Amino acid sequence: MKRSTKIRTTIITFFLIIIIVIIGRTMLGNHFKKKFSKRPPPEIIVKEVVYRSFSDNIESFGTAVSKRTKSFRIKRDNLISELTLKNYVKKGDLIVTLKDRNITAPFDGALGYRGITGDILGSDNSIIITLDDNSIIYSDLKIPETFAQFIKKDLPITARFSGSKNKIYNGKVHSVSSRINAETRSLLTRVMINNENSELIPGSLLEVIINYNERNSLGVPDTSIMIVGNKTYVYKVSEDNIINKTEIQIGMRDSGFIEIISGLNEGETVVAEGLKKVRTKSKIKPIKK
Repeated sequence: MKRSTKIRTTIITFFLIIIIVIIGRTMLGNHFKKKFSKRPPPEIIVKEVVYRSFSDNIESFGTAVSKRTKSFRIKRDNLISELTLKNYVKKGDLIVTLKDRNITAPFDGALGYRGITGDILGSDNSIIITLDDNSIIYSDLKIPETFAQFIKKDLPITARFSGSKNKIYNGKVHSVSSRINAETRSLLTRVMINNENSELIPGSLLEVIINYNERNSLGVPDTSIMIVGNKTYVYKVSEDNIINKTEIQIGMRDSGFIEIISGLNEGETVVAEGLKKVRTKSKIKPIKK
């Protein structure tokens, strides 16, 4: 009797130990699962949907031309001494003293020679000097006739040239031809650019953008956009920081921003960067730059 009781007690103890071990492992596993599976939401850069200035544009190329220019032909035997030119003269300044007369500047401008070799300077007996007023630069553009209805005087323009690719020069449309050239099917348009620092050099090739149809529209960074097939989406952030994939209609792209036609409202927040780090219905920690 005592032996059977001892055996029964041993079996019960063995099973109790097994049960305690299983329960302990389960509780320990659940503890660590809860602790490590609950990851903090990712930090994501977001932007608010705001109104910005957008415009359509026309790109063209033209040559930089001085506001005013004048040439002087001087005979070598009429020089009193060797010719030395100033880089820049004011109106009325002496340019050169000759035996029979003095040449003065009719306007402010930069002095130079028409070329640097003897055959370009004129001849063995003469020298050609140029005076350029570069305070304003003009450029004539040939605009395709399809844009003729949009080209108006005083439209804003921006320009770049290869000598300073990272700088933008602002100007406007100065004048527009009254007719379309039947041979080139283009409308001759002259633009003007303020060049007070004389950074634009006459003869430079300018890349000109004419802006028209200016308007205020909702905009988001172009890094917010996802294109899937023929549809466009953004991740919109709710008040409790849950993101939802939202279809939108877009318009122009300008200076790193995309015009929003429909799908978003002013003041809403969208994911601006890190689209690959998020998925719809997930929670994020928004960072506003």
